[in-house]
Amino acid sequence: MKLSIVIPAYNEEKRIGDTLKEYIEFFSDKLKKDYEIFVVLNGCKDNTLDVVKKHDVKFLDIKEAIGKGGAIIEGFKLVEGDFIGFVDADNATPARAFYDLYDKIKDNDGIIASRWIKGAKIGSKQPISRRIASRGFNIMIKILFGINLNDTQCGAKLFRKEVVKKVVDKLGITRWAFDIDLLYLMKRNGNKIIEVPTEWAEPGGSQLSVKKTVPEMFLAIGRLRLMYSPFKFVVKVYDKVFGNG
Repeated sequence: MKLSIVIPAYNEEKRIGDTLKEYIEFFSDKLKKDYEIFVVLNGCKDNTLDVVKKHDVKFLDIKEAIGKGGAIIEGFKLVEGDFIGFVDADNATPARAFYDLYDKIKDNDGIIASRWIKGAKIGSKQPISRRIASRGFNIMIKILFGINLNDTQCGAKLFRKEVVKKVVDKLGITRWAFDIDLLYLMKRNGNKIIEVPTEWAEPGGSQLSVKKTVPEMFLAIGRLRLMYSPFKFVVKVYDKVFGNG
């Protein structure tokens, strides 16, 4: 059973090299040739491409940024493993933790890593402001979408190929609400997605601004909820006037 790991990357020249080295060494030992790593460069302006070329991985270099979700979608379309997942380029989720998803998916349709359930091993933690925002975001997800998962935003998820291929062409969110769109479409399809505690550490060097990102995230999930409602025309009007950000 082949495993495909998609890694979206935006200006990750300083961090992705260590991630690729660790993942290649670990999975080459565990799965031999029954895995692939597919890096999707998302409008990088630095030397990420040069770093990626030094490693034995497949890659797609998208010249104009299309968002993390957009990069993952493009990766989903191109990989063909029996199990398809994605992980962040910053190595916040070590290779052994991603393998844990592969080992525990069993007969389920998908599995996601969680930093917020019992058993999770968290190294250096996120700043308190980001943790508060994350918990508030998750509460809204449960209320608005009925997704009974505790950590929809952790950047390590794995699904069966047929589950991914069934929804990939329907995914329209490429930024903050991408994970919710993905999980909600799978929920509507009746797929069983489980959640397991993970090993995770705040890597530092994040390019995210909490003051800017938090409002964008909450607006994104509000927009997504409207898209799956009788009021989706409001979104179309908004996008026509202001553009789809």
